[in-house]
Amino acid sequence: MADNQVLRIEDDGAVRVLTLDRPEARNAFNGELYEAVRVALGEAAADDSVTVCVLTGAGDIFSAGQDLKVLAGLKDDPAAARYFDPFARALAAFDKPLLAAVNGAAVGVGTTMLLHCDLVLVAETARFKLPFVALGLVPEAASSLLLPAVVGAQAAAFYLLTGEWMEADEAVARGLAWKACAPERLLDETLDVARRIATAPLEAVRNTKRLLRAARSDAVTAAMDREVAHLDDIVRRFVAAP
Repeated sequence: MADNQVLRIEDDGAVRVLTLDRPEARNAFNGELYEAVRVALGEAAADDSVTVCVLTGAGDIFSAGQDLKVLAGLKDDPAAARYFDPFARALAAFDKPLLAAVNGAAVGVGTTMLLHCDLVLVAETARFKLPFVALGLVPEAASSLLLPAVVGAQAAAFYLLTGEWMEADEAVARGLAWKACAPERLLDETLDVARRIATAPLEAVRNTKRLLRAARSDAVTAAMDREVAHLDDIVRRFVAAP
C-alpha cells in the first residue's frame, strides 16, 4: 500500500481512508485517479487487516467528476476512455463495507460512485449534479438502474435529464445519503461509524455485504454493459468526427 500523487491512503485501525487528492483539478477523475482508486480497492479487499473503507475528497469538494480536459483530448488519445469501466466494476465488486464522506460538491461520477457505497454521510454544504445529458453523454456506473432504485423513478428522470443540482437535505430525504453533518464534523462522524462496523468479525461483515448486494449484482452488471455500449459508441463517433 502506498500513496501516490492523486490518492491519499491512510489506515485508522481496521478502517482504510481513501482521499481523492487532485485539489488543483477539484478532485476530478482522470485515468490516473480511476486506476489509483481501482487498485486501492483491490488491495483493501485482499488485506485482512482492513475491514471498512472510507472515500472522501481533499479540500472543500468531493469530486468534480470526469476531468473535462481528458474528454476534450479523446480525439488525440481515445485510449484515455478505457479507465472508467474497470474502476466502476471494482466499486460494484468491492465486498467490504464502503462508506463515503462527501465533503462538498459531487458531480457526475462523484455522485454515481456513491450508489455503490453502503453508507453515505454528507456535509450540509454538499451538492450533487448529474450533467451527462448536457454533455451529450448517458448515465454511467449502473446509475440508470441504481438511481431510480434509490431516489425513485421520477426523481431519477428529473435529475438525469435536467442536470439540476440536488442539495444535501434532499439527498438525505431521497435516500442518496444516510445523514447530513456539519462540515467540520463530517469525517469524524463517518470514521465513528466505520470504527463501529470494524469491531465486528471480518467474515461476518464481508458476508453481510455480499448478501446485501447479491440480489442486484447481475442487474448491476447488465446495466453497466448497456451503459458502456452507449458510451463506447459516443466515443467512437466523437473520435471519428471531423
